[in-house]
Amino acid sequence: MDTQTPHAADVSSSPSSSAEEETPWLTAREQRLWRAHLEVSKLLDYQLGRELQPHGMAINDYEILVVLSEAPERRMRMTDLATATLQSKSRLSHQITRMETAGLVLRQECPGDRRGLYAHLTEPGWETMQKVAPDHVRSVRRHFIDHFSPEQLDAMYAALGPVAEHLRDLRGRA
Repeated sequence: MDTQTPHAADVSSSPSSSAEEETPWLTAREQRLWRAHLEVSKLLDYQLGRELQPHGMAINDYEILVVLSEAPERRMRMTDLATATLQSKSRLSHQITRMETAGLVLRQECPGDRRGLYAHLTEPGWETMQKVAPDHVRSVRRHFIDHFSPEQLDAMYAALGPVAEHLRDLRGRA
């Protein structure tokens, strides 16, 4: 979807030209930033995923391992894990099934909640996490962090932090 101002001919021939005129189109500067953000996000995700392939792992698998490794007792309710990884419950369930088959995670019943399930990081899953994490961190550093000065890192965090907080708040209301 293009977020720049449409050509004048497009607006004048459109039945909704008053709505078009009220649209706060991005300036060239804003458009440049938006497009760079999209490109970096997609390319970085692609590259980090490629570099996890030799470990037989997808980027979503790695994210689940990270979240579970940081959770108390290395386990989390499936609904909370879906929220933390921004996945639908259905998609997460299929992914956990694959990871369970690989021995990385185990589903466990929640005491006192017959419908609730935990995803628990197994010992082989923990060992995989410890083996893969150093390579992943080197990739993040090589393809992202090392391209910024300490001052730029601080400025980027200051700029992106409020956007992330805003989006987390919206997600909490949904």
